[in-house]
Amino acid sequence: MDTEKKIDEILTRGVVEVIDREHLKKRLLAGEKLRVKFGIDPTSPNIHLGRAVSLLKLRDFQELGCEVVFIVGDFTGTIGDTSDKESERPMLDEETVRRNMETYTIQAAKILDFAEVEVQFNSTWLAGLDYKEILGQAEAFSLHDFISRDNIKKRLESGKRVSLRELLYPLMQGHDSVVVKSDVEIGGSDQWFNLLAGRKLQERAGQAPQDILTTDLILGTDGRKMSSSWGNTINLLDEPNDMFGKVMSIPDGLIESYFVHCTRVPMEEVAEIMKADNPRDAKVRLAREIVALYHGDDEAAKAEEYFVNTFSKGEIPENIPEHAPQYEPALEGYENLESFIARIGLATSKSDARRKIEQGGVYIDGERTVGSRMFDKDLDNGKVLKVGKKDFVKIVF
Repeated sequence: MDTEKKIDEILTRGVVEVIDREHLKKRLLAGEKLRVKFGIDPTSPNIHLGRAVSLLKLRDFQELGCEVVFIVGDFTGTIGDTSDKESERPMLDEETVRRNMETYTIQAAKILDFAEVEVQFNSTWLAGLDYKEILGQAEAFSLHDFISRDNIKKRLESGKRVSLRELLYPLMQGHDSVVVKSDVEIGGSDQWFNLLAGRKLQERAGQAPQDILTTDLILGTDGRKMSSSWGNTINLLDEPNDMFGKVMSIPDGLIESYFVHCTRVPMEEVAEIMKADNPRDAKVRLAREIVALYHGDDEAAKAEEYFVNTFSKGEIPENIPEHAPQYEPALEGYENLESFIARIGLATSKSDARRKIEQGGVYIDGERTVGSRMFDKDLDNGKVLKVGKKDFVKIVF
């Protein structure tokens, strides 16, 4: 792929908006070694595919010869960004943030060449700011700027609390851009206001405003936004077999989106793959590509073989027990999945069963389940339930 075509793909593939597109393209074509910033708050121990969308975009810039500035938000992580939240995010204690970020660079190194990455921790400069400096930054924004944001506006209109702390988060992320003198910042589309704050504070500091590029937010295995709090994530540290199985469990309607955002299969090839008559074939290719990206080709091949042998070729242990879901007259239907798992002894309680489901350890005929559902006699009769790595049950009615 020639340089201009590669640059065009960087600026369009999985991209929501770029400011200033023509300015950024011109600098990239000129071969400038731009400082490309990305910040990540360690609000959970795992980096998942949703966050990796921006990391893949960073790698694209890195391959063009740009400098990647990877900021671990050990200070902002305690404060909490509510850009994508419907309610106030609780503050985290420093110890939790410290534990969460222990393997962040290791995880990100699955995508980026960290020998060429500048790693920063924003507590280095944010923890020492005084009131005078913070007031100077705040002067650049109006209250209207903040409360006109969609999610904040909805919370205020519904009577939900919005803390003054939340007003400060965009200032902190914007100040990061000033400190590292970024030329470009990458973030999810929910980060739009925070990225613009960086431009504004850079101008206030006498710097040229950074260009910004936002990526799409991908959906999780249950069709909702991928979020650690919902347990619908595919994590970079997932074992190959688990990662393969999770990808195979996504709704068919997400296959193309995952190819675009979570792989670097050429777009022309993606278009051909999506013409397949059987979505399962496309999904197998997708799972193989994603596992290979994080674990290598050999592990991806083994994970595919395991999945096919276990769930497609019927290589399930012989003489597995059979259990029938109970009919619940009050519900005018059969019991739900967690009730069934707990009742037949594959979990200690319904809450334990729910935890197993949320952690991705429950499959029905090879498809990972991602939430509660009631059994259906016509759809589920004869299917095989797998809980954990070795417990198999045949569902009968």
